[in-house]
Amino acid sequence: MIALLGVGMMGENLLAGLLASGIAADQIVGTDLRPERQREITATYGIKVVGDNTDAVAGADTVVVIVKPYDVAAALDGISGALAPGALVISLAAGVELAVLEAHVPSGTPVVRVMPNTPASVGEGMSAIAGGTSATADHLTRTADLLGAVGRVVTVPEKHLDAVTAVSGSGPAYVMYVAEAMIDAGVLLGLPRDIATTLATQTLYGSAKLLRDSGTHPAVLRENVTSPGGTTAAALRTLDDHGVKAAFIAAMEACRDRSQELAAQARGH
Repeated sequence: MIALLGVGMMGENLLAGLLASGIAADQIVGTDLRPERQREITATYGIKVVGDNTDAVAGADTVVVIVKPYDVAAALDGISGALAPGALVISLAAGVELAVLEAHVPSGTPVVRVMPNTPASVGEGMSAIAGGTSATADHLTRTADLLGAVGRVVTVPEKHLDAVTAVSGSGPAYVMYVAEAMIDAGVLLGLPRDIATTLATQTLYGSAKLLRDSGTHPAVLRENVTSPGGTTAAALRTLDDHGVKAAFIAAMEACRDRSQELAAQARGH
């Protein structure tokens, strides 16, 4: 039995992926405080949804915590006494470290921390997972299989999760920022906005798929489009003149630093 503590947007995305992967609806229970949301999720997906986390985790061998970071400690404290022996606890709360998670569950409870991202909503998420002191290779495999229902998964030491946040956790925002810029440029150059949107969107999607599926280094793929003295070369020179690559690196460093600050604040609570 899998208990999803919180079936908000990310919880619903994971739920849909789990069901699509073949897990039966009667093997999943969700929680939400709002009766109308409980009825909505049950009607849409056929799973049981309750308002009490303690009821949800009773008998569950996997508990996925999908609440706001500032609610995690209270949620874990609330279910601690009801966890089945050996139950795996998976946290999707950004910035809440394994040591903090482990401090709010019974000693020896296997805990895995996950950094997901929003493309999980279309089955193309990128998740990084890190195991706690009691998490075995089997627990990591179970977690990877679970998150694999909504995208790809990598396993990293916890010390890398702030960098993961900077690259993939916040990454969709950077991509949308680039998409906005490309669309606005297209409009400035005289294209109708709907045409500019289609051109930019498909170009980003196709380029990402080419990069992923070809296994070719991005520099090589970039060079394949760049003829000496041509239009692409002129555009790339302008990007370099404006320090775009350096700006991206600086932005990701700022993201990493902020992730570390938030984790430190969580430890202080």
